[in-house]
Amino acid sequence: MRNLLLTISYLGTRYHGFQVQDNAITVAQVLQDAMESVMGSRDDIKGCSRTDSGVHAEEFCVSVKTECRIPCENLVKALNVKLPPDVAVKACREVPEDFHARYNSRGKRYEYRIHNAAYKDAFHYKSVLEHAYPLDEALLNNEAKDFIGTHDFSAFCAAKTSVKDMVRTIYDCGVYREGEQVTFYVEGDGFLYNMVRIMVGTLLGISAGSIPQGSIPAIIESKNRSRAGATAPAWGLYLCKVFYDENDLILK
Repeated sequence: MRNLLLTISYLGTRYHGFQVQDNAITVAQVLQDAMESVMGSRDDIKGCSRTDSGVHAEEFCVSVKTECRIPCENLVKALNVKLPPDVAVKACREVPEDFHARYNSRGKRYEYRIHNAAYKDAFHYKSVLEHAYPLDEALLNNEAKDFIGTHDFSAFCAAKTSVKDMVRTIYDCGVYREGEQVTFYVEGDGFLYNMVRIMVGTLLGISAGSIPQGSIPAIIESKNRSRAGATAPAWGLYLCKVFYDENDLILK
């Protein structure tokens, strides 16, 4: 039995998230279809996260225990032949038997991408948020720094959750501009349901003047979802990096 770690990327536009669902196409479903075709069995896979419908990933990690003996390099090539064009396997490596893509994660980096111009970008349909009103990236970058630290993020979690512990640690976050694209980035040890999208919605509220500047600490302290901004649409969000301790990846 081998335990493999697959690194994949996908454009989430036509998928109802990663996790398998009844009567809805998901990334896990098409990945398992390809794996069954190539590897000869429909092995159980463990994803590093449960991305929402429409969310994208530049780096998403999946662990799978399998009897398949195909070398990793060949497996990458074979899976990419079978996968649809909006899902790709970037890498594969053998990891220790007890490794789990989700539970061994030490943190993640997300980005939320905004096309900030008076006209829409036809070539990035539902892969960025279209926002026609001016954004002051320096101001928003300064505001975003108030998210950094260990906090109870109840105010930044959707009501539809069974999670009891709302405390998370944000290591770094900020906002920067490259031409007409404004990007919010955030790195942390974990994220609540819709947390990043509510962070973005709060920053957009500050930009619009509906939320006062400097109010993020008070919103966090309130633990009140109604104090934070709207939930930004899913299609601007990208999972960009999953962090692991390298020692956890090395075969003993």
